[in-house]
Amino acid sequence: MVVLPEAGPHCHMPSWAMFVLPDAEQSWLAIVVEDWNPIDRLNEQASEEILKVEQKYNKLRQLFFQKRSELIAKIPNFWVTTFENHPQVSALLGEEDEEALHYLTRVEVTEFEDIKSGYRIDFYFDENPYFENKVLSKEFHLNESGDPSSKSTEIKWKFGKDLMKRSSQTQNKASRKRQHEEPESFFTWFTDHSDAGADELGEVIKDDIWPNPLQHYLVPDKDDEEGEGEDDDDDDDDEEEEGLEDIDEEGDEDEGEEDEDDDEGEEGEEDEGKDD
Repeated sequence: MVVLPEAGPHCHMPSWAMFVLPDAEQSWLAIVVEDWNPIDRLNEQASEEILKVEQKYNKLRQLFFQKRSELIAKIPNFWVTTFENHPQVSALLGEEDEEALHYLTRVEVTEFEDIKSGYRIDFYFDENPYFENKVLSKEFHLNESGDPSSKSTEIKWKFGKDLMKRSSQTQNKASRKRQHEEPESFFTWFTDHSDAGADELGEVIKDDIWPNPLQHYLVPDKDDEEGEGEDDDDDDDDEEEEGLEDIDEEGDEDEGEEDEDDDEGEEGEEDEGKDD
C-alpha cells in the first residue's frame, strides 16, 4: 500500500484523503496531494496581491471620503438621522442617546495600512452637555498571532450626565416594575472589549454605513409613510361611501318609479269602475 506524503504547512488535505483506499487509488491520490502545495502557494500570492490593490485604492478613496465628510458636516443632524434609520443601530439607541448624537458632526472610518491588522472609527462632536470629549474613537486590532483586541477613548462625562449609569439605573427600575426595558446606552459600546472579534456594531459602521451613509439617511420617514397609508385608506373609504350613496339613490329612484306605476294602475282601475 502506498503511503501518502505528509501535507505541507499550507496544504488543505481533503477529508476523503484520510480513508483507506485501494493501492491504485492511493497512487493517484498521492500525486494529487503533491500538486496541492503549489495551488496553496498561488492562493497565498493572490491574497497578497489583492491586499496590495486594496491598500492602493483605500488611499485613493480617502480623498473622496474627506471631501464627502466636509459636505456632510453642513447637513444638520445627518449622522443621528442615519443611525436612527438603520435597523440594527437604531435598536441600540435610547432617547437620551439620540439627544447626545444630535451633537455628532462627523464619523470617519480608517483602515490601517496593513488592512488585515485592523481599523479605527472616530466620532467628532460639537460642544455638548453630556461629555467633554471632542472626539471619541474605538480601534480594532489583530496581533501577530491573529488574536483580536480593541481599545477606545475614555469618555469624560459631565457631572450627572453619564448615560451609561442612567441606562443601568433605568433598567433596574424597569425590571423591578416589570416594565419595558430601554436598551443599554449606545455609549457602552466604547467600553465593551469583551469580544473584539465579533463586534457587530463596529462591523456595521465600517462595512455598511460608512461606504454609503446616504442610503440610510434618505430612508423615508415612517410617520410620513403611515400618514400616506392612512390618507389612501381614507380615500378608499370615501370612494366606497360615495358608491354606497349612489346605490341608495338609484334604489330610491327605482322605488319612486314603482310607486308611480302603482298609482297609475290604481287610477286606471278606478276609471274602469266608473265606466261600468
